[in-house]
Amino acid sequence: MKVHFIAIGGSIMHNLAITLAQKGYQVTGSDDEIYEPSASRLKSFGLLPAEEGWFPEKIHAALDAVILGMHARKDNPELLKAQELGLQVYSFPEYIYEQSKNKERIVIAGSHGKTTITAMIIHVLNFHQKKFDYAVGATLEGLDGTVRLTEEAPLIVIEGDEYFSSPIDPTPKFMRYQHHIGLVSGIAWDHYNIFPNFEDYVHQFELFAASTPKAGTIIYCEEDDLATVACTSNNMRDDVNKIAYNTHPYEVKNGITYLIIDHTKIAVPFFGAHNMQNVNASKTVCSRIGIDEEKFYQAIQSFKGAAKRLELVGKNEHTAFFRDFAHAPSKIEATTKAVKEQFPHRKLIACAELHTYSSLNKEFIPEYQNTLDKADLGIVYYNPKTVAHKRLSPISEQEIKQAFNNHAIHVFTDAEKLKNFLLGQSWKDTNLLMMSSGTYDNMDIKELAAKVIG
Repeated sequence: MKVHFIAIGGSIMHNLAITLAQKGYQVTGSDDEIYEPSASRLKSFGLLPAEEGWFPEKIHAALDAVILGMHARKDNPELLKAQELGLQVYSFPEYIYEQSKNKERIVIAGSHGKTTITAMIIHVLNFHQKKFDYAVGATLEGLDGTVRLTEEAPLIVIEGDEYFSSPIDPTPKFMRYQHHIGLVSGIAWDHYNIFPNFEDYVHQFELFAASTPKAGTIIYCEEDDLATVACTSNNMRDDVNKIAYNTHPYEVKNGITYLIIDHTKIAVPFFGAHNMQNVNASKTVCSRIGIDEEKFYQAIQSFKGAAKRLELVGKNEHTAFFRDFAHAPSKIEATTKAVKEQFPHRKLIACAELHTYSSLNKEFIPEYQNTLDKADLGIVYYNPKTVAHKRLSPISEQEIKQAFNNHAIHVFTDAEKLKNFLLGQSWKDTNLLMMSSGTYDNMDIKELAAKVIG
């Protein structure tokens, strides 16, 4: 098989390219910018393009498939050449489906928690040495990459999001996987640049739930009103299994979280009410694929989380430094609450970077109201250059404070000043939480942690 990737440098695109190369496919690709760690990983497998840019001459009639990444545009010269030649052009989710047509497909969707739920399921399956494939949006301990496709695995676990499938296909990715078992963890408005209308955003999840096939299963969090409505509406088939889950019983004692199971307790290395929901979500999925409760609890005790999901960067006897991918309002609120609940007697300094189109849009920012209220000291950082680059209206410090409904928060627009402010704090009996889908303008988080922790 000869496969060409347009925008091979993407975080999950390059993982798919590596997986196909390992299967013996002839893989080529192009991109106009490739960052780390994609560049190094592609190079190690001999897949790094010789030079950046788009080269229509790489597109030829002998190609079996062209896989189009979201980074490309509709007028990409390689895409136009492929269309001119009548080649089969796939989006990432379409190609994953092609590779898993004969497998049981489990798709985890939702505005929050889907990466962790997917990671928990993968961890449990790995623990019990089951054969399975996967596609997940974060690096997981013990896995070589974020995509695995084999011939022998009978099932595949997929993290499915509501973003467009490709520049030429506005269908949400999770619709293209055609799940047998689907899960909706919760629905909270996000991706304002794609779904500027709240009702339209929610509708995508209704479509996902309604696409569950005959005898298929849709699983949802019954504590989330929107997820419940989306998964139990009149549009749902009568012959679909509808299964609700809630927050797993737990307690926090001396900074350790315990799952409460009947009359016993087990300690787990993760925490927060949202992760207790994620535990029950993953347990419900696992029960549908032959993992009973005893085996599930045996495995989940060693789950350490996905990269940048409440990740512990460093700690000492009186300070812990966490970082998290949280950027949407619901995620920032849940993550801040989780750290404070785990360490109620410590001061919490929580910092959120506004980096996405939604979070920097004046129409959407009010959705962040009260999301940092659980922090003892809330901080918001954003770069005005990012605002300008996204062609959005400038935002003032006062507008940020009004949107968060918290005039006590500190607002920074200079990463160096933010860093110096943090280093100037007293860290005795104090925790630090850094939340962002960005990089705080390439701030060295590990260096900052070393100075904070001492």
